[in-house]
Amino acid sequence: MLPNLNLVVLWTSGVAVTVLAIWLGGLPEKIGATLNLVCAVAAELAHLVWGSQDAGLALLSVDFILAMGFLGLAVRYASVWLGAAMLFQAIQFSLHAFYMVAERPHDLLYYRVNNIDTIGISLALVIGTIMAWRRRLSQARNSPPAANTSVQN
Repeated sequence: MLPNLNLVVLWTSGVAVTVLAIWLGGLPEKIGATLNLVCAVAAELAHLVWGSQDAGLALLSVDFILAMGFLGLAVRYASVWLGAAMLFQAIQFSLHAFYMVAERPHDLLYYRVNNIDTIGISLALVIGTIMAWRRRLSQARNSPPAANTSVQN
């Protein structure tokens, strides 16, 4: 039996975004993508340990950690992609808080908002990675060639 296709696509894209950010991104993209993947693994572990319906506080804690990580990066590096990622993470945090406080079971709306939000964070990371990569390429093209310091006879 095949696992849920949405889950496979989300995990594959999440790992791919992290690899892309580590390969081509700058320091904030590398940290943000790694933090995002670590928190995704922690959220999945919370689902496995407590079950999908009882993991509310654990999911809220993971969302808080990711939001604080993005906030720290935004304060340090002030980037547009970080602002977008923080807004998506605020939506994620609100989603988990609402379902936990209202004691609503996770329904189709929950899963759709959660998946769209996860895709939004991934897209913000990809855009940030591409921007950092292009900035590095532009700086390399515009910088003067290194002077040859060897002595020639």
